Amino acid sequence: MTTAVAAPFRFFSLQVVRTRRLGPSLVRVTFAGDDLNAFRSDGRDQSLSLFLPHPGQPEPVIPLHLGWGSPRSSEAGSGGGWWHGWRELPDDVRAVMRSYTLRALRRDPDEIDIDFVLHGIEPAATAPAGPASRWASRATPGDRVVLLGPAVEDNRAIRFRPPEDTDLVVIWADETAVPAASAILESLPPGTLAQVWLEVGQAGDIQDLVTRADAEITWLVRDGERSPMTLAALRDAELPPAKAPYVWIAGEAGRVKELRRHFVGERGVDRRRVTFVGYWRHGLSEEQVREQQ
Repeated sequence: MTTAVAAPFRFFSLQVVRTRRLGPSLVRVTFAGDDLNAFRSDGRDQSLSLFLPHPGQPEPVIPLHLGWGSPRSSEAGSGGGWWHGWRELPDDVRAVMRSYTLRALRRDPDEIDIDFVLHGIEPAATAPAGPASRWASRATPGDRVVLLGPAVEDNRAIRFRPPEDTDLVVIWADETAVPAASAILESLPPGTLAQVWLEVGQAGDIQDLVTRADAEITWLVRDGERSPMTLAALRDAELPPAKAPYVWIAGEAGRVKELRRHFVGERGVDRRRVTFVGYWRHGLSEEQVREQQ
């Protein structure tokens, strides 16, 4: 007898149904699609790959007829199928691919939310906006995208996995990881002790978060593009007593490495109990980061 095993990830054709501005540099885009009934996720820090069209294109161009294959090692390894075909398309034709985390999944009707950080769209911006920021700032109902997402709930693109004996959850996230951190906080059961730092660029981006956990949430508003205040704030903080803490750190890759060294080297947290994820790298686009991998 042959047992069929569902691929952990698949493509979903989606369209925008509404947008909501969360702050000066944050916008939530809600997507729907007929095949979202096959989307599965336990939530938390679920990673996704979003494909956006270039200006003037009615939909993102991806050679889906070549078959499934993931572009990211965190999901299923690169190579095969559409990935090579997509890379061979001209730069101004192939869909723009960006990595995001799932903010929310709802049923009846099937919808997902993705929160976008907007960089460079303000009139006084010192650097031009990237393609995802431009797209999200102008998104309107009916706009079409393609999503590479999970078809099974417990999949390799979920990184938040505290051991069963965890007695303290410690979280740090910059604005790119705030959606994931927010989903994590919503998933924590009552009585979970949590110490959380969330860093944003503007005070207007601070959000009211809902959690059943016993969580102390501190919002840090950056003073400048590369403020060192995060490490100073964490060094000065006194964590609740814990025998088995678990640490989750996500955001800019350089800052994430600094904070991992702090928790492992200065606070003595077992490195096996520290999850750290670089969502972006200062000064580099996602294409440039991918080329270095």
